[in-house]
Amino acid sequence: MLRYAFQTIIWPRRKLVLVGLVLIIINRIASLALPGSTKYLMDNVIAKGDIELLNMLLLGVATALLIQAGSSFALTRLLSVEAQHLISLLRVNVQKHVLYLPVRYFDNTKSGELVSRIMTDVEGIRNLVGTGLVQMFGGVLTSCIAFVILIKLNAILTLYVLVPLLFFGLISLKAFSYIRPIFRQRGKINAEVTGRLTESLGGIRVIKGFNAEQSEIKVFENGVARIFENVKRSLTATSLVTSSGTLLIGLATIGIIWFGSGEIINGSMTIGDLVAFISFLALLVTPMVQMGNIGSQFTEAFAGLDRTNELLSLSEENEDVKRSIKLSDCKGHLTFCDVSFGYEKNVKVLKNISFDAPEGSVTALVGSSGSGKTTIAGLAATFLTPDEGTIKIDGVDLSTVTLDSYRSQLGVVLQDDFLYDGTIRENILFSKSTTDETKLLEAIKASHVDKFSNSLEKGLETVIGERGIKLSGGQRQRVSIARAILANPRILILDEATSNLDTESEMYIQESLTELMRSRTTIVIAHRLSTIRKADQILVIEEGKIVEQGTHDELINKRGRYFKLYTYQARI
Repeated sequence: MLRYAFQTIIWPRRKLVLVGLVLIIINRIASLALPGSTKYLMDNVIAKGDIELLNMLLLGVATALLIQAGSSFALTRLLSVEAQHLISLLRVNVQKHVLYLPVRYFDNTKSGELVSRIMTDVEGIRNLVGTGLVQMFGGVLTSCIAFVILIKLNAILTLYVLVPLLFFGLISLKAFSYIRPIFRQRGKINAEVTGRLTESLGGIRVIKGFNAEQSEIKVFENGVARIFENVKRSLTATSLVTSSGTLLIGLATIGIIWFGSGEIINGSMTIGDLVAFISFLALLVTPMVQMGNIGSQFTEAFAGLDRTNELLSLSEENEDVKRSIKLSDCKGHLTFCDVSFGYEKNVKVLKNISFDAPEGSVTALVGSSGSGKTTIAGLAATFLTPDEGTIKIDGVDLSTVTLDSYRSQLGVVLQDDFLYDGTIRENILFSKSTTDETKLLEAIKASHVDKFSNSLEKGLETVIGERGIKLSGGQRQRVSIARAILANPRILILDEATSNLDTESEMYIQESLTELMRSRTTIVIAHRLSTIRKADQILVIEEGKIVEQGTHDELINKRGRYFKLYTYQARI
C-alpha cells in the first residue's frame, strides 16, 4: 500500500511536494530562532546588561517569526488545496470505475454502501499530499536539528532524555499496527450503516405503512453502536500513545531539572545553557508527540486507500479483451443459441435456451414468477453473460461486441423504471441531452406525456421528486417511454408496463408502447397476456426452459401451458 500511495498519489505531485518540503525546511529553521536566543538572553542580556545584543535578538526573532508565519500560510494554502483537489479527482475516478462494474456487482452491494465508499474512503488521502506528509518530514527535521544542538549543549543529559523517547517510539509503533485494522473496519461499518439508512429513507412509505419506525430506529441504533465501539477502540489506542508520551516526557523533564541543577551548581552549565536545553528539548519532543497524531491520520488514510484500491481493482465489464468488434450498422437480429446461465455455481436458472428474434419482430416472454424471464431479458441487454451457449446480434457473437456500441442501440423500459429528482424534460433527455426541441416534442407526443404535462403549471419544467414520486405510475411509465423513443434504439427490452394501472393509463401506455415498438426488435416480459396477442412469437418459460413457442393463436390451439395461463387470467 505504501508503494501504491507513492506511485499513484505522491510521485505525480512530486514538484508540489518538493515545494512543500522547501517551505517546511524554511519554516522549521526559522522556528529555531526563539529557543536559540534564550541562552544569550539569560547569559548576556540579563546577566551582563547587554542592551545592544537585546535589540539584535528581538529583531532576529521578529524576522524569524514573520518567515515562520509566511511559510506556514503558503504551505497550508498550497498543499491543503491540492489535497482537496486530489480528493475530488479520486471521487470522480472511483465513481467512474463503479459505474462500469458489471450489473452482478450492484445486485450484491447496497447503493448506500457504495456512496459511503466513494465519498468517505478517500477523505484521509488529504494527509498524504496535504500538510500531514510535510509536517511529518518537518517534525523529523526539527527533531534531528534539535538533537544535534542538545548534544553540543550537554551530551550526557541528552542521552538520558533518549531512553524515555525510545520507549515512546516503541509504544507508538505497536499502537499504530493495532489501529490500522480498526480504521479499516470502521470504513466497512460506516458503509453498511449508510447503506441501510439510504434504503430506509428511500422506502419511508413502506416503513410508515407497516408502522415499522421503531424497528428501523433499532437497526440504526445498533449500527451507530457498532461505530461507537470501533471509535472507542481507536481512541483508547491513541490515548495510550498520548498519555505515555506525556508521562515519559514528564519523567525526562524531572531528570533534566535534577541533573541540570547539579551541573549549574558544579559550574559545568550556565543558567542560559539549561534554559536553552529545555527550549530545544521542547523542539525535539513536540514534533514526536505531533507525529503520533499524524501517524494515526496516516493509518486512517492507508485504511481508506486499502478499501479504495480494493474497489478500483475490480474488473470493469468493458475490460474483456474479447470485446473488440464495434457495431456500425445494427439491424437488431437477436439469436439465442443453447444458452444456459446461473447466478450461483452449479445452480442453473436458464437451461439450453434457443430462439430467434428477427429484425423488427416482437418476442414475448411469459411464465410464472421466477421462471427465468427477467434473466433472458438481462442477457439480451448484456447485463449478464451466458455461462454456456451463444447470443448473436446480426450473426455476430455478442460476447465479442463492445458494450458501448451495442448499448447505444439498446433501449430499456422497466415496470418500475428509474427517474431522477429533476424536471420532466431532464428525465426525458436523460439519454440524449443534445436532442433538438422538435425531436423532444415528437417523443413527448408519441408517448402521450403531453396529456398530463400540459395540465401542470410548469409543464415540462415540473420537478417530479426522487424516483418520480410526484407522478402517478402511468405518468412515470410514459416519461420512461418518451425517453426510450428519443433514444431511438434498434433493440428494445420491455418489462411490460401495463400491470397495476387504471384503464385510462393502460390505454395511453399501450398506444405509447405501440409507437415505441414500431420497426424495432422487441423483447417483452409479459404480465398481462392480453397485451401480447399480436406478438410475432411467444415463449413460455418454466423452470428455466422454453416449454412452448409460437404465436398467440398457435399456442391457444395447443391447449397447453399458455392456454391455461391465458384462460385463467381471462376468468379473473
